[in-house]
Amino acid sequence: MEHHIVKIKSIKKITNDVIQIVASKPSGFNFVPGQATELSINKIVWVKEKRPFTFTNLPAHDFLEFTIKTYPEHDGVTKEMLNLKPGEELVLHDVYGTITYKGEGVFIAGGAGVTPFISILRDLKAKNEIGNNRLVFANKTKADIILEKEFKEIMGDSFINILSDEEIEGYHYGKITKEFLKTNVANLKQYFYICGPPPMIESVETQLFDLRVDKKLIVKELF
Repeated sequence: MEHHIVKIKSIKKITNDVIQIVASKPSGFNFVPGQATELSINKIVWVKEKRPFTFTNLPAHDFLEFTIKTYPEHDGVTKEMLNLKPGEELVLHDVYGTITYKGEGVFIAGGAGVTPFISILRDLKAKNEIGNNRLVFANKTKADIILEKEFKEIMGDSFINILSDEEIEGYHYGKITKEFLKTNVANLKQYFYICGPPPMIESVETQLFDLRVDKKLIVKELF
């Protein structure tokens, strides 16, 4: 199994529990927007503790970027990542992932499940190919929304937020339901990209089937 050691260039918080790590990029290394890798921390205690994380930069960039939800209440890899500093190292493993762009559609994300969509939407923006794509982003509160400002700039009115634990003007409230989808998605004969916690994916997929969306148009990845 191929692996690379990469050096951390920068690390910063972008929400209360989400960090963005920028690392060096190995020569000749490549991936497709939406794909992920397994990372481990290059320290004796942690090097065998591999976890999946999505690339959120563009393939053409000369660096790698990861947008990572951390769990400081658990003594695990992401808690340790909160203590990392520039100059320390990560171990990069094989590239994989089932979510890649197949055509215009609706991206439906739950929380950190948005990470595969970051590189895809940035790539489409760079190519001036956002077109009729839409992003539906479900979170608990406004503070949990990852890269809200950037998504607004990329998607404009095609960026739809729904919050389950907070009622704020301009944001939908509740959970993604069949009625919500019918109201906010006019075309059911397009791709639906879904990523998030397993219960959320199962629920959204069931609603799409109830709306008679063709199974072949559903692209999903558990997060």
